[in-house]
Amino acid sequence: MVRAKKHLGQHFLHDKNIAGKIVSNLIAGECNNVLEIGPGTGVLTSFLTQREDIKLKLIEIDSESVEYLNENYPDLNKNIIEADFLKVPTVKIFADCFNVIGNLPYNISSQIFFKILENRDQIPEVVVMIQKEVAERIVAQPGSKTYGILSVLLQSYYDINILFKVNPKVFYPPPKVTSAVVRFIRNERKQLDCNEAIFFKVVKQAFNHRRKTLRNSLKTVTDEINTSIEIFNKRPEQLSINDFVQLTNIIEGNR
Repeated sequence: MVRAKKHLGQHFLHDKNIAGKIVSNLIAGECNNVLEIGPGTGVLTSFLTQREDIKLKLIEIDSESVEYLNENYPDLNKNIIEADFLKVPTVKIFADCFNVIGNLPYNISSQIFFKILENRDQIPEVVVMIQKEVAERIVAQPGSKTYGILSVLLQSYYDINILFKVNPKVFYPPPKVTSAVVRFIRNERKQLDCNEAIFFKVVKQAFNHRRKTLRNSLKTVTDEINTSIEIFNKRPEQLSINDFVQLTNIIEGNR
């Protein structure tokens, strides 16, 4: 039996009905490569291996889990990678496109999402279980108190839906929070109509001081800009993605 390790944020799903439901929500359309992040004891893996329409690889940081997976899924041995997903270049996992599935460790889910964003043109679909509050932040709309950095950045490139919520009782050990399964589908926006590096910087800096108006929160990047323009009177949660694109172009045009 694999021990759940607190420092790795492990909470193993043991409900096979939930596992089957998660796997059935993976579309894997034109791209049939699939990477399961953090398979743990292989509850999702058991359903993924039954799908003949996908080519599966697993990435797992925990050596005890890797040993268990190798013993229980010998046909996958060559496709089980013992490594930290955050540290492995995605092209070393799959040379071309791949979809992501998994029950993500809550303590690093945001970091995983930023890596997915960095490799968005290689990752057309994501189906993952995360903390419910994080899921709600991701799908939040402008004007909401939960609308923030992840909302803007992820929604810029993916269409995102919360599929269903999951009770803590179906995990071992049970987490102290409710979980939710979300699906991301890469949208048609290949590139934003602005300098994307500056866009990312502006969004992050604006929300790091979310109670301030943009005039005050973006002082370090607007020193020489006429901030009497109406948009600078707003707070970041009032801006849509297109508003942030406009703001980025104002800043870029004045550099």
